[in-house]
Amino acid sequence: MSEETMAIALPDMGDLPIDRFLDRELSWLAFNQRVLELAEDPTLPLLERVNFSAIFGSNLDEFFMVRVAGLKRRIATGLAVRSASGMEPAEVLVAISDEAHRLQLRHAVLFQEVLEPELRSKGIGLTTWAALTEEQQVALKKYFDNQIFPVLTPLAVDPAHPFPYISGLSLNLAVVLRNPDSSTEHFARVKVPPLLPRFVRVPGSTNTDAKFLPLEIIIGQFLAKLFAGMEVLQHHTFRVTRNEDLDVDEDEGENLLVALEKELLRRRFGPPVRLEVASDINPQVLELLVRELDIEDEDVYKLPAPLDLTGLFEIAGIKRPELHFPPHNVVTNRYLRNTDEEKVNFFRAIREREILLHHPYESFSTSVQEFLAQAAADPKVLAIKQTLYRTSGDSPIVDALIDAAEAGKQVLALVEIKARFDEQNNITWARKLEQAGVHVVYGIVGLKTHCKLSLVIRQEGDNLRRYCHIGTGNYNPKTARFYEDFGLLTSREQVGEDLTRLFNQLSGFAPDASFKALLVSPNGVREGLTERIEREIELHQAGKPAGIQIKVNSLVDEQIIDSLYKASQAGVQVDILVRGMCAVKPGVPGLSENIRVRSVLGRYLEHSRIFHFVNDGDPEIFIGSADMMHRNLDRRVEALVRIVQPDHIKELQDLFTLAMNESSSSWHLESSGAWIRHQFDSNGKKLVDVQDELMRLTNLRKVK
Repeated sequence: MSEETMAIALPDMGDLPIDRFLDRELSWLAFNQRVLELAEDPTLPLLERVNFSAIFGSNLDEFFMVRVAGLKRRIATGLAVRSASGMEPAEVLVAISDEAHRLQLRHAVLFQEVLEPELRSKGIGLTTWAALTEEQQVALKKYFDNQIFPVLTPLAVDPAHPFPYISGLSLNLAVVLRNPDSSTEHFARVKVPPLLPRFVRVPGSTNTDAKFLPLEIIIGQFLAKLFAGMEVLQHHTFRVTRNEDLDVDEDEGENLLVALEKELLRRRFGPPVRLEVASDINPQVLELLVRELDIEDEDVYKLPAPLDLTGLFEIAGIKRPELHFPPHNVVTNRYLRNTDEEKVNFFRAIREREILLHHPYESFSTSVQEFLAQAAADPKVLAIKQTLYRTSGDSPIVDALIDAAEAGKQVLALVEIKARFDEQNNITWARKLEQAGVHVVYGIVGLKTHCKLSLVIRQEGDNLRRYCHIGTGNYNPKTARFYEDFGLLTSREQVGEDLTRLFNQLSGFAPDASFKALLVSPNGVREGLTERIEREIELHQAGKPAGIQIKVNSLVDEQIIDSLYKASQAGVQVDILVRGMCAVKPGVPGLSENIRVRSVLGRYLEHSRIFHFVNDGDPEIFIGSADMMHRNLDRRVEALVRIVQPDHIKELQDLFTLAMNESSSSWHLESSGAWIRHQFDSNGKKLVDVQDELMRLTNLRKVK
């Protein structure tokens, strides 16, 4: 059962107030507003602001495709229940619509009135057909004839041609035509080709004088070529967002891979949940679109052109160093650096000490990627077991697994083919791995495998030694360059035993596996964390050192939140770092006055999950893959590993100290659900950028 169709059963927490939770959907929109605030920030480099503007649009697209679509589906099927915040489903939908309309208009106006003029002042920006030279117009006409025209498909609407299917997130032109012979008006739709650049660079422009023309303007200029003999009266841009979440029944007995491939085809035909139109659209054309798409008036978003600002990623990527963040010097972890004399042997290095990796400050390619490459090439390595949730299109991780299999090693790859929006990519990798002789499995029926695990078994003398990597992020070399994540390389015997049990559970039949060094969901993470929260309460009441610090992407699980409320009521200090959704109401007298919630956003996407318990001076710290959400704790296989080395414990404690410090730049959550940005001190001096400071500290580390 998906999260969207699952009713929430709240625990009985006695006298805790009924309105103790913020609404998760509105909390997500508040997160995307923080992204928008970065795009609005005049202290940031211009092209980084453009990039944040594109991220805002992309985030909102996914929110509508999944969260809004899910809520609409629940309401339509009668499965919707009151949210944990106390709001009825229809109330949530209205609140989402109000806030999304406000944010989208704010986003569009930001680009039109602020970013676009600033880009033009730097020699970059959108232009019009009339502003082009004759030579440029001739070059773009040739581009249209050779690259655009052949792939355009005009679709007429009349009694013989029903209204065409409009694919999700596609940009379209609604064209009004007239037959000169009969003066009859007609309607047609032209899809803007999604595989061509959204913003076409004008021929002859350079990085210092980079002019772009929206693709739909070029198409609009030559619409007459598509409708020979007809008169083009007007055309307008519009864009539809559809329900694109998957619903695969794994209990049908059909091969999961085949079932998913079929569902991917059905995904394209999900019902529309949002219609974006240019603000100058003809009312009659809009009425036709609303009627034919069967969409509610409140789901129509009138915005100044251009629509689909996710295309700004192309402009944000222009190589103008002075308009980007100054480069961070990514380093190799100090214990994995090659010397002039020899290349580091990862197995020797991991035997000598555990190695805590912090990406992207420390290189992924020279650590995790190299670890698996050495394992594939090492004749003493007998087996490699690996989870793959999301990986890149040209993944060296997958290449290493294939190399290992072809070298005769036993290789197991657990591929999560239901990773949202990466399903097709993961199906392709699963097929390729199978063809190379890798044992490919898809995990446990009904559960997504989200944990980030590598297990390497190596023959050393008469014994087998297990080398492990447990991370907070995906095995994706591309996203590892801008996702902030931790990973642990270890040969700790207990961790190796736990990973062996966990992989056996995932690939075979071992439902009763128990773990000592790991917390594993769906049965162990919530329970393990709740036990430790209760222990901190008992320690504090006994007058002993106690405290809780949590860093996650999302914190919306009601049972975990209620446990944190109980800790706050008992006087335990609770510090929370969250990137996205947070349903906690901090600072409420008698409930959460000992809870502080902060959010750090910046050039890197904060993605690590860390759980720190003071534990009477013997700190327990876990890192891993689990967010505090129902899906992670109940319907996914997640793994947290305990960090035991004193220097690693201090590094993670220092991270919390830095990020929660009043001298560091962050957003502070108020009990109302509002996030207030703290960027400058009382003297107007800019506060410390957490990510810049972490890079500085990483570069200072020396081998001990």
